[in-house]
Amino acid sequence: MLTVSQRPLIVMLLLAMVGLYGCGKGSGEQLSGSGPARKLAPVDAQGAVSVATRNTTRLGGADVAADAAAVARAVYPGLTPATRPQAVVLVNERNWLPALAASVLSSAPAGAPILYSEGETLPAVSRQTLEAMHPLGAPTLGGAQVIRIGTSAALPSGYITRTVPAAAPSVTAAAVERLLLTLDRGNAPRQVIVLAANAPPALEMPAAGLAAESGAPILFVTPPHVSAATTSVLTGLHRPSIYVIDPAALGARMLHDLHHYGPVRSITSAALPSAGDAAVQNAIEVARFTDGTFGWGVKEPGHGLVFANEGRPLDAPASALLSATGDYGPLLLLGVASKVPPALVNYLSDIQPAYTNAPQFQPVRGVYNHGWLIGDERAISAVSQAEIDSILEISSRSQSSEETSDSQVE
Repeated sequence: MLTVSQRPLIVMLLLAMVGLYGCGKGSGEQLSGSGPARKLAPVDAQGAVSVATRNTTRLGGADVAADAAAVARAVYPGLTPATRPQAVVLVNERNWLPALAASVLSSAPAGAPILYSEGETLPAVSRQTLEAMHPLGAPTLGGAQVIRIGTSAALPSGYITRTVPAAAPSVTAAAVERLLLTLDRGNAPRQVIVLAANAPPALEMPAAGLAAESGAPILFVTPPHVSAATTSVLTGLHRPSIYVIDPAALGARMLHDLHHYGPVRSITSAALPSAGDAAVQNAIEVARFTDGTFGWGVKEPGHGLVFANEGRPLDAPASALLSATGDYGPLLLLGVASKVPPALVNYLSDIQPAYTNAPQFQPVRGVYNHGWLIGDERAISAVSQAEIDSILEISSRSQSSEETSDSQVE
């Protein structure tokens, strides 16, 4: 849980980010280590924002490339070997499902940040971020510093790369699972997340953070059949636990067939509310879900939370790293930038931190929630940020007579 002692760490991180954004393009010192020698290049701040309130931090900018870059730099400032990633994942922003499958590479032990290419072009913000993080190289991948998935975008010279060619989503997801296995030195995952390849992206978004937190690879099926690539992965894992999001998109026949490969459990309900609230409620259900040691199970205060707009699905892989490090937050969604939906308000109120007025229960002894907001005000408005900040704030709660009696007995 996020305690008061962790607040200074967030402040230090933000100060470090401000310093990185503020330095000139020609400034910075050389980093030693494997790979090409690079100066500490700042992320291009044009169109990007980093605004903090008491309980929220906004990362990102006008597009998904800026969002991914800001998340990557928040986690990996690149100033010391400990703040440089082993490898960086570069995915094509034009291919939603492969980008989503890549989210699991943000899980331990790799902890790889995701950056975006624009087809076969590397945006300046992605290039600058890659150079600033200066990846060390993944030993189990022959020292690869960049894993390109579905893109052959040109990189600055000197980087060691591993490329997963563009292919059908289920084939790419299977290739990502093999990479995960190699990165984890042959330790096969015992859980997988299965999604319908034709499901609405907004309903699939929470899988990114869940995969990053749990290390469960994301696999795709196209009802009514399980593809050969997905079948191969499930068979090779020898009856893993299979978790599905949006079971209605899979259908009864597909759910029945998946039982041949392992026990199946639905994370979200088959009957979601109206289309306007479906993605919001779906994400809340993913955040609440737990099955033994699998799942977030966020039902009480003291957590990190990640907020994104359901209309920007690529922000889910971009922010997956925030679900696998720091304060480990599940992804929650807003339907429109200007309004925090009632279902989300209710959920945040349920997990709002509180302290009693008794002398032995002071705010400094409490636990805290912290929210990461992804994107600029076209994704989540300043008013919505202020509202989220207020609901996350620890508040006083009157102590009941029963609580008073209990404390006197103690």
